[in-house]
Amino acid sequence: MKLLHLIWLTAAVVGLSGCGGSDREELQRWMADQRAQVRPTVAPISEPKKFTPQAYTEVASMEPFNIQKLTQALRRDSNQPSTSGLIAPELARRKEALEAFPLDSMAMVGSLNRNGKPVALISVDKLLYQVRVGDHLGLNYGLITRISETELGLREIVQDAAGEWIERVATLQLQERSK
Repeated sequence: MKLLHLIWLTAAVVGLSGCGGSDREELQRWMADQRAQVRPTVAPISEPKKFTPQAYTEVASMEPFNIQKLTQALRRDSNQPSTSGLIAPELARRKEALEAFPLDSMAMVGSLNRNGKPVALISVDKLLYQVRVGDHLGLNYGLITRISETELGLREIVQDAAGEWIERVATLQLQERSK
């Protein structure tokens, strides 16, 4: 068994010695000759085509998802008369100071009569404001319609799901401090 291993080992050593450096040098020389002879040819890339933008001609027509178009379609489907001209916020009017705050951040803390007219005291951000009937407050174009000793009533103008302006009644109750 040892003899068989020795024979195989000797044959492997003799076989590997035949793969000496002369073949390797010859192979490297052949590769260098081939590199020198072969010149790669690359086809030139054509110039890109000039892009000419298409003019948008539908600017004057109505957008397909415009809210006005959708509300007109809803109104046509429901056969309801249009009320959008009757109720709308006064967008051209200058906003008052309390129209910058949401109603839930306001608290009515008192009321009094001044020159025979009711005045409500509203607390917002630790500041006290006096409001009268006809003043505006809140983010939804709220108009104060009545003031009593215990509450302030107002009419807000908001948009419904169809985009129509509707009126909504809201109140601010007198907030009593707990002792």
